[in-house]
Amino acid sequence: MQTITTKKALDEFVSNCKSENKTIGFVPTMGALHNGHLTLVRRAVAENDICIVSVFVNPTQFNDKNDLANYPRTLEADAALLTEAGCACVFAPTPDEMYNADEMTNRFEFDFGGLDQVMEGKFRPGHFNGVVQVVSKLFRLVRPDRAYFGEKDFQQLAIIRRMTKLMNFPIEIVGCPIVREESGLALSSRNALLTPEQRQTAVHISAVLQESTQFALETSVGELHDAVVAAINAKEGLETEYFDIVDGDTLQSIERWDDAEYVVGCVTVYCGKIRLIDNIRYK
Repeated sequence: MQTITTKKALDEFVSNCKSENKTIGFVPTMGALHNGHLTLVRRAVAENDICIVSVFVNPTQFNDKNDLANYPRTLEADAALLTEAGCACVFAPTPDEMYNADEMTNRFEFDFGGLDQVMEGKFRPGHFNGVVQVVSKLFRLVRPDRAYFGEKDFQQLAIIRRMTKLMNFPIEIVGCPIVREESGLALSSRNALLTPEQRQTAVHISAVLQESTQFALETSVGELHDAVVAAINAKEGLETEYFDIVDGDTLQSIERWDDAEYVVGCVTVYCGKIRLIDNIRYK
């Protein structure tokens, strides 16, 4: 596996692949890889001639400087995992390689069609501007045939699909199911920041979501919302930031189950100071 750190070297690698008519599968990550990422990588390896993975902690999508500073960075371990998974190339640039000074200081503007006004976008202003900024840059550099994203970041996936369409990228966006630990906890790079006790506590989030599916359609949307929030917050060490029950296509909150054919519950919970997200499909 090649490790590339400059845009010029990446362009040469991609151009060689294209000259040989090889298909490229791409998995953008911020590193600290876990089995959820590796599931995406293995699928990209299986479905394409070449798999490229980016490892880049993108500063423009963090609205909390402490969160950026504390985000785990484990490139050497990541590279070993990627080699084992069959990845052909890892692109690991520095912020200075990816951005000029203006891009770092000026907000990237994009027509989100309202997708950024709810859930993560509401609580992390500017976050998705940074996501679209970096992913659009990476798409232009990697020029993939397919790009793979996990459904755990449900809102991000919807926004990437919109970006791909509006920017006319000839790329197939492949959404992949959430990967969970045996306990049910959704895999996340942030899990590495949890203490062993917090990890046990965090399992309660997925347990509550799963239990809620058993009675969801038999109660009102509002009652289900309140029951889930109360059940999560009842666990010492957990505090719900938001729980939204939304149309899975528009991400807009619903009031009745028949408001949408595709309904997803999306939650963000603080476990101590660690911010965890999860979601579950109701309909």
